[in-house]
Amino acid sequence: MRSWPAPTVPTLPAAPAQPLRLFDSAAGAPVVVPGIDRPDPDTPATLYVCGITPYDATHLGHAATYLAFDLVQRYWLAQGRTVRYVQNVTDVDDPLLERAERDGVPWEQLATSQIDLFRSDMTALRLLPPEHYVAVTDETADIAAAVGRLLDSGAAYRVADDEYPDVYFDVSATGRFGYESRMDTATMLALSAERGGDPDRPGKKNPLDPLLWRLARPGEPRWPAEIGAGRPGWHIECSVIAQKYLAPSVDVQGGGSDLLFPHHESSAAHAEALAGIDRFAGAYVHAGMLGYRGEKMSKSLGNLVFVSKLVAGGVDPMAIRLALLADHYRADREWTDAQLDTAAARLRRWREAAARSGAAADGVVTDLAAAIADDLDTPKALAVLDDWAADPSSDGPSVAVAVDALLGVELSGSH
Repeated sequence: MRSWPAPTVPTLPAAPAQPLRLFDSAAGAPVVVPGIDRPDPDTPATLYVCGITPYDATHLGHAATYLAFDLVQRYWLAQGRTVRYVQNVTDVDDPLLERAERDGVPWEQLATSQIDLFRSDMTALRLLPPEHYVAVTDETADIAAAVGRLLDSGAAYRVADDEYPDVYFDVSATGRFGYESRMDTATMLALSAERGGDPDRPGKKNPLDPLLWRLARPGEPRWPAEIGAGRPGWHIECSVIAQKYLAPSVDVQGGGSDLLFPHHESSAAHAEALAGIDRFAGAYVHAGMLGYRGEKMSKSLGNLVFVSKLVAGGVDPMAIRLALLADHYRADREWTDAQLDTAAARLRRWREAAARSGAAADGVVTDLAAAIADDLDTPKALAVLDDWAADPSSDGPSVAVAVDALLGVELSGSH
């Protein structure tokens, strides 16, 4: 499946010296990525980010998450690394099917329209596209084969149901289930029920066991497979896609904090069972939730602010980008219209500063890079640049290049 056009990323005169550190949910602390066991800059850095379920794209909560991992890529590129980035699209799943039925449109048509909108939003925000942008519907054969291997190894089983003996993963298979989220059983059970799981389904070995393959029901999309016609469970798709296009393990698995459990915990366990490895990702990195009018911005609540509508209303995409960068990526925060006004004013000041000539600003660029290296500390980065913009003696063009390279904010001209 095609991705979106890549913006030009300028090269910095000198690569940042600091290694990139990101907060790893499994460790509960920042870790170096790629890890200290892979210091060779010629070794590609690998990133897998969970993509959209295309039935209501792209709201600012999505944009905030993908922006965080855009900064990860940009820092690695500034270090001179090759980056291999993969993102999936869950273009068949219960929420998509339910929305299509509600709206009276074919689910394929709904998915296609929302994926196209997502591409245009990512282009407007100047996010770097993945090397592989992968639709789950294009990978069903590989996913079914992987589920078959898990069945053969004993890591999966068929639920005791005469009509629909769906395939489930045995969470005891790796002996490490729960290490990523570090949650107790009661919390995991509650979140499983809340986030698409079925802990109360009869016939499962463990209420936490996640679905791997759903056998075909009347009126539902299905794909042929030796394990029985049907469609993938949510978590296994990311395991298979990541291992197909990247490696058995990746440097960073990323997504919103609402994916920590059960999605990332389960997809990591599936990948580890498939490859016989101890740990799927060097770092499990999660962006905070964006709220609006007192609630988490979500499709189910309907309190969404859409990138496309803001842009259509004349908002500069770079102001949207700056507004989202004003808070730390891991923070849960509230979106307000005032944030856009603040960001637009900041953007004007920075563009005016970018046009002036002055004394060398190497220290500004060094401090900007150091802030990004420290777990993507964008509030500190923006403060560094606010000071630069307020200093009439500081050079503009050299800093503008760094702002573009590291933050993805284009300062040349008016937009």
